[in-house]
Amino acid sequence: MPKKSSNTVQRVWSVVEPIVKELGLELWDVRFVKEGADWFLRVFIDSENGVNINDCEAVSRAIDKPLDDEDPITQAYTLEVCSPGLERPLVRDEHFEKFIGADIIVKMIRPIDGIGKEFKGVLTAYDDGNVTVTDHSGENQVEITTKDAAWIKLDDFD
Repeated sequence: MPKKSSNTVQRVWSVVEPIVKELGLELWDVRFVKEGADWFLRVFIDSENGVNINDCEAVSRAIDKPLDDEDPITQAYTLEVCSPGLERPLVRDEHFEKFIGADIIVKMIRPIDGIGKEFKGVLTAYDDGNVTVTDHSGENQVEITTKDAAWIKLDDFD
């Protein structure tokens, strides 16, 4: 992620997190991305009971004015508030720590010998970007770093 985008995300995070918490929700992730000619600010929210369209609308309305007032983004953008989904990507340290023991799907940037590029297992350990995945038999473990993975998601469909 470019430095400008990273700084923007941090500024937006500091504005919207207290508002999201006040609404009884969790701020899952913030992404500021350019797609074609357009910029999108995506605010991902979550809760123990999941989120629905009403939650997304409530957060969108609640953060719109504070974002305008703080003005962390100078160019035009589209604000999207959404759920991270069932197979939510694990991206922050607290995501990995929260879901130790959960089933995950990993897609690597480059294949791992004997395993391939995509595999499933249980997230058994996490330490500062180092992830340990154990297969469902409990017999085999693989250690990877988050920077070598294209993505790591919860596997809610097993």
